[in-house]
Amino acid sequence: MNHRNPIGAHVPVAGRGLVGTGLAYNDKIGGEAVQVFVANPRGWATPAGRPDQDEAFRAQCAERGIPAYVHAPYLINPGSPSAATRASSVVSLRHSLQRARAIGALGVVVHTGSSITPDRRAEAMAQVRADLLPLLRELDDDSPALLLEPTAGQGASLCSRIEDLAEYFDALDAHPALGVCLDTCHVFAAGHDLAAPDGMSAALDTLTATVGPGRLGLIHANDSKDLVGAHKDRHANIGDGHIGATPFAALFTHPATDGVPLVLETPDRSAAPGSGHPQDVARLKALRAGGRPAQRPPHSPADR
Repeated sequence: MNHRNPIGAHVPVAGRGLVGTGLAYNDKIGGEAVQVFVANPRGWATPAGRPDQDEAFRAQCAERGIPAYVHAPYLINPGSPSAATRASSVVSLRHSLQRARAIGALGVVVHTGSSITPDRRAEAMAQVRADLLPLLRELDDDSPALLLEPTAGQGASLCSRIEDLAEYFDALDAHPALGVCLDTCHVFAAGHDLAAPDGMSAALDTLTATVGPGRLGLIHANDSKDLVGAHKDRHANIGDGHIGATPFAALFTHPATDGVPLVLETPDRSAAPGSGHPQDVARLKALRAGGRPAQRPPHSPADR
């Protein structure tokens, strides 16, 4: 792939594994990048991979020029007041980093977590430093990057607004292996109005000002079912939500996104006409090419 911004999706791997299920699904939707789970996203199990599948996945991604990423389990929370949760979080994240290296992934996405109650924020950030900095120091030049994903702002989130990344980066000494995964639904829910004129570009300007250039490693391209600032993590298909399709065009031209893949985490309703991952990939490709994406069917909201 020679695109400035490869476009793909989070793909399933259950059944026939990374290649037989994951890359086959990627082919079906016309994807140019993939994101996978290497463990149950809602559990603490750390399953060993299969070396034959790992090597086949690495080889096929390299042959096709497909960048791959791993999403760490959702339970990970170094800011938790629970010692057991913190310990399990370290084990789980280390597993994701190790498995990502084995399959040739470029980065591991992890949610930035919560202090559970607002009065624990300083303590929680100290825990982030104590638990994550040693993991970063274990990485070498062949390891994947650790990509922090700000959340939608639910509860006592440690990082939802883009500006919150400054404290997180400070806690981790702005380690060179540290990067950002920007989820468009999350930052919209946190209060960045991406649907406003130049709203997407303004958010990307804020990101560069906050963490410096070159730290954006991945974009989760998701529309939002809810209004800006709603603090609700409910993804919509591209053009079907309150962001609308047009603002996503800025992701293909802004200096901060140069070389950064876009991965969809939108609902897949591909049995319904005009919906699902194949259509979302096609709409983003049309925006990348500089054109307007095809309109949704009449029952869908109009493009903004």
